[in-house]
Amino acid sequence: MNLLRKILLPFVPLYYFVTWIRNQLYDFGFKKSISYEFPVIAVGNLSVGGTGKSPMIEYLIRLLREKTRLATLSRGYKRETKGFQLADIRSTVKEIGDEPLQFKVKYTDVLVGVDSDRRNGIDRLRKQNPMPDVILLDDAYQHRKVKAGLYILLTAYYDLYSDDIMLPTGNLREPKSGAIRADIIVVTKCPKDITIQNQNEIVNKLNIQPNQQLFFSTIEYGQQLMNTSGKLSIDSLQQTPFVLVTGIANPSSLVSYYTSLGLNFNHIEYPDHYNFTKKDLESLQKHSLIITTEKDYMRLASDFSDQVLWYQPIEMKFIDQQMAFDTKIMEFVEC
Repeated sequence: MNLLRKILLPFVPLYYFVTWIRNQLYDFGFKKSISYEFPVIAVGNLSVGGTGKSPMIEYLIRLLREKTRLATLSRGYKRETKGFQLADIRSTVKEIGDEPLQFKVKYTDVLVGVDSDRRNGIDRLRKQNPMPDVILLDDAYQHRKVKAGLYILLTAYYDLYSDDIMLPTGNLREPKSGAIRADIIVVTKCPKDITIQNQNEIVNKLNIQPNQQLFFSTIEYGQQLMNTSGKLSIDSLQQTPFVLVTGIANPSSLVSYYTSLGLNFNHIEYPDHYNFTKKDLESLQKHSLIITTEKDYMRLASDFSDQVLWYQPIEMKFIDQQMAFDTKIMEFVEC
């Protein structure tokens, strides 16, 4: 925890009170939430980032895209446009944001929309032809003007919301009691060898309610780096130094993974959703081999050749009970 965050500790009770009051107003109907007669699934977290929302959205896309007419709706963080935008293959990061562009590039048959007003975004998506019958809301746990039919709450193994405190000193956007709204809680980025004892300890820490289901997942790294022109085996980098560039909330897992492989790399870390400046790009262009995250690749690809820039694919994998998770989702969608 840096010094500034420690100095701001007295403001934590104020932030807690404001967000708690806001939730109470929605809980008791003084502020109105709109619900829908078709399946709306919200994915989010209690903290400010780094829990793996994009891998979860992509998991749901792969699960549902062949069985439903599917759409995703994001805020489009740090885009330069306003209002509702519908992505297509010509869209840019500046128009829709990095994560929505990532979804559209990988899953061209899925409708991808961005709108900070989720109500308007849902209405606009439902006017498309063909009309989507399932909508995934990305990072919408605190967007209470919309009441999703199913809430998936994510919390990272190394940074459980039960161990955190509110902003501005901690990372929580709202009180821990907000977890009660979740139908499904997924502990993400777990070690693959997590023990049953460790899982039970987390169950107790998170105070899982009888109506909630808890799952454990991990990140699986693809063995082939990718870009628009092809693939590059990670094994081929054993004798090749490279630069790892990240602009994500918490790159520690990726850094640890590459370190465990014995790779020779220099890590250049930027803030989450970073907009690379001309000076940044000029500095990075001095390097002959750059590996980055898929999200950052969306921001950097137009400024580098395919010989220089590659991204590391990742997927979310369940430790166990994948079928139980899939069944829960499909039962909700099909009911």
